[in-house]
Amino acid sequence: MMANEIESGNQTGAEVFNELEGADKSLPQEKDLEFIKDIPVQFSVEIGRTKIPIKSLLQLTQGSIVELDAASGDLMDILVNGTMIAKGEVVVINEKFGIRLTEIITPIERIRKLNK
Repeated sequence: MMANEIESGNQTGAEVFNELEGADKSLPQEKDLEFIKDIPVQFSVEIGRTKIPIKSLLQLTQGSIVELDAASGDLMDILVNGTMIAKGEVVVINEKFGIRLTEIITPIERIRKLNK
């Protein structure tokens, strides 16, 4: 599902997560999830990764540049509590960085990844 589908009103974030309820009938069908809506989660954006030897790590100083595996213009991974939930592009809003969601990983897709 694309973020613009959510923005256009085709499907809300709550509806996306409700898809999970039908994914596995053995899961308890909790109708009222209000009690968890105020639980804080860690939302982070990963711009890329790389592996370097400890020798190179020890040589890093202020101003050092570390090349990452992501190319300029690539979509960033969006994680909640360390689990990728979406991809997006970096935007600037009032001189602060933000992220525009371009792809949403559905709960069903996340469950499939866990089963691999």
